[in-house]
Amino acid sequence: MLKDVNAILDRTGDLGPHLLVLLKIVLIILAAFVVERILVRLLRSAYARAKAQGHDEITRYRFARNAIRSLVAITALGFIAYVIPSIRSLAVTLFAGAGILAALIGFSAQKAFSNIISGFFIVAFKPFRVGDNILIGHSATGPGLPDRSGIVEDITLRHTVILTFENRRIIIPNSIISDEFIVNSTIRDAATCEYVEVPVAYDTDLNKAMAVMVEICNSHKDHIDRRTANELERAEELVPVRLVRLGDSSLILRAYVWAKDPITARMMHYDINKSMIERFREEGIEIPFPTRKMINVPAAPIRELPTPSAS
Repeated sequence: MLKDVNAILDRTGDLGPHLLVLLKIVLIILAAFVVERILVRLLRSAYARAKAQGHDEITRYRFARNAIRSLVAITALGFIAYVIPSIRSLAVTLFAGAGILAALIGFSAQKAFSNIISGFFIVAFKPFRVGDNILIGHSATGPGLPDRSGIVEDITLRHTVILTFENRRIIIPNSIISDEFIVNSTIRDAATCEYVEVPVAYDTDLNKAMAVMVEICNSHKDHIDRRTANELERAEELVPVRLVRLGDSSLILRAYVWAKDPITARMMHYDINKSMIERFREEGIEIPFPTRKMINVPAAPIRELPTPSAS
């Protein structure tokens, strides 16, 4: 019996250092959680005070929050690695070849550091903010690929998250988005001028077609008046309609219609297209199909070449 008790005590003594390491790891995780909560709460209070003063800094708040969480997590992992003897000895061995290790880390982390620095530049210079409606590069990326436009949902240390109008999220590295052309529809004024173009036949009464377009655009509930005081004084048209292009088989009429924001403008455009088709049919205004004129030219008769005589 005494031998069994001594054996248990010996095993408990062997487990002592491991339990101490486990306790340290638990304490590090709890400390990291508490520090992260305190820092995020302080940051949230600072953001609330700035918002109350009329400065909406949601982009900086989210970026700083993501940075704090990442730094706290990396620091906690470093302390955990330090308290585990086997990992600490492995780290010492690796750092013995510091030159090779530094080269490997620098090469592998080049993209990561580039994304982080680009993220700081985005937050500092504000080409776009969280909540902005932006277009990255080209509007269409090809069949089967998502449209690179939508609402900026978040800016992390490495990526910018864009919520598309198809309710899909595009996650673009910050270094890539910094090198692209960016069309920001809400950075200053969300009001949008939508181009509504309609083709009509060459023999159409243009004045009648333009009058119908003006009437339809003016009657839409989302159309707004963006004329300045000078334009009102000069009695400028509420919806200008112009003949913008002479096509192969049609004349292209364009109406300039304003809405309060890009999404409303696009939906208004769709409604106006439907109303245009229905009203043009009622008024007998033709929207022509593309036509091609084929001319059949008879081929010239083929002359037979004389057969060379044998000498």
